[in-house]
Amino acid sequence: MTDTSTRPRRRLEFCLTVTVVVALTGLGIASLVLPNTTLPQLRVGPASTTDSIGEAEAVDPRLAEIQRIVEPFGPIIARHVPTGDGRRSLIVGHPSQEMAIDTLEREVAAATEAVTAVWGPDWAQSALVVVASSPSEFAGLLRATSLVPAEVAAASVADPISPGHRPTGQRVVFSSEAARRLTPEELAGLLRHELTHIAARSRTVIDAPRWMLEGFADYVAHHGRGHRFSDIVPTLVARARAGDLPHALPTDAEFAGPDAALGYETAWSVCAFVAEKYDLPHLVQLYVRIASAEQDPTSEDHVLREVLGTTRSGFLADWHAWLAARAG
Repeated sequence: MTDTSTRPRRRLEFCLTVTVVVALTGLGIASLVLPNTTLPQLRVGPASTTDSIGEAEAVDPRLAEIQRIVEPFGPIIARHVPTGDGRRSLIVGHPSQEMAIDTLEREVAAATEAVTAVWGPDWAQSALVVVASSPSEFAGLLRATSLVPAEVAAASVADPISPGHRPTGQRVVFSSEAARRLTPEELAGLLRHELTHIAARSRTVIDAPRWMLEGFADYVAHHGRGHRFSDIVPTLVARARAGDLPHALPTDAEFAGPDAALGYETAWSVCAFVAEKYDLPHLVQLYVRIASAEQDPTSEDHVLREVLGTTRSGFLADWHAWLAARAG
């Protein structure tokens, strides 16, 4: 069990991952080109693999681009994991990150099933997951133009897409520090969170409200895992007991800075409320309607009326009462 004294800090590490998703996904940012002096020399050595690199490359074209990026950082581990109906996920990394790779290999099938149970089968249901061995490799895998902040434990990235087309080039990338900072259970939750972004990518625009994107991904990450309300949203519970419950949906700005944990917890609570008061199909429908276009208060009001049959003021009042009952 996670030490409760460290949970808010770890929660922030978990939450900050998606800052990178919003910054990178769909923007067409160029791949990072690092000068040779920043890259380690290629070490020739046998890769410890479930499938040998040659076999994996032959049957999985996803490996080619990843191999180009990660080979300069040392020997590669490439493991295929069945995720149902003949699909296989691919976990890639280096021997130095084998502990995290082992955890992700054990968890990816269950994580894929968990995402599908909420979102539905309309996504690849097969993941490419990479564990970086250094900040430079992490940035390169995310196509970032500079090093990613050290507190970011994982992120997902995809190629730019046109309306009506399925995303390509999608992958979840874990930092070299992820296994050290997070427990196996937290890594599993983070994997579910990022896979939710992957699953929903084709129905999500870059300017969609963060409360919907992050709240939904966090909801899926915790759904069905038996976590207590106070463990999922410790900051929100502390505020509630001090008589300071939110009365409005979190703004995009609330997902950054020193109070980011509260923004993510609040967003999770909105989605948890919708799933409990209405049901999971209504939550998914709400996500699709909210996330598929840039929103303003007027358009959000219209979606709430059409999907949930309620006004904005009624929705917020019911959510506030739900929060008070569970956090008190």
